[in-house]
Amino acid sequence: MRSTATTIHLAGNTLILSLTDTPRQEVADLQAVVEKGKQLSVEVKQYRQKRSLDANSYLWVLCQKIAEVIRSTKELVYQKTIREVGQFEILPIREDAVETFIDRWSSKGLGWFAEVLDDSKLPGYKKIIAYYGSSVYDTREMSILIDEIVSQAKELNIETLPPDEVESLKALWGKEG
Repeated sequence: MRSTATTIHLAGNTLILSLTDTPRQEVADLQAVVEKGKQLSVEVKQYRQKRSLDANSYLWVLCQKIAEVIRSTKELVYQKTIREVGQFEILPIREDAVETFIDRWSSKGLGWFAEVLDDSKLPGYKKIIAYYGSSVYDTREMSILIDEIVSQAKELNIETLPPDEVESLKALWGKEG
């Protein structure tokens, strides 16, 4: 993969960015903003390789097939599986902020939902379990989710891809970027 490097001078300091496959015009636009004396806002976060659309599509195909057999929706099958094997955090939230937190957390996407678990040890707080949607899962986490969906499909006698093809899908999304 080709990377380009550019130098942007900010108030006497030098910032060097390594930009992967960024069109030259976007770099030029950023330089023009800086030259006009404006500031840039930069977010730095851990790089995660994107999962393949094929693997994600396969997940949704199986969710749909399972939903048809159990007379549900693919969305509910997905959420149930997130609840069973998905990633989550347990958080103390002030009692008066629980409803707002749950609404805002859930607005991030279909797999993002939160529920009250119990009273917290902290007075005036509730323990909330907040599930992450699969859009932020790494390769290992997404692999667990797909394996669970495949397992559910097999239990319902739904035809699935052969194990080596499922593994191939997982390997592909782990290498795409």
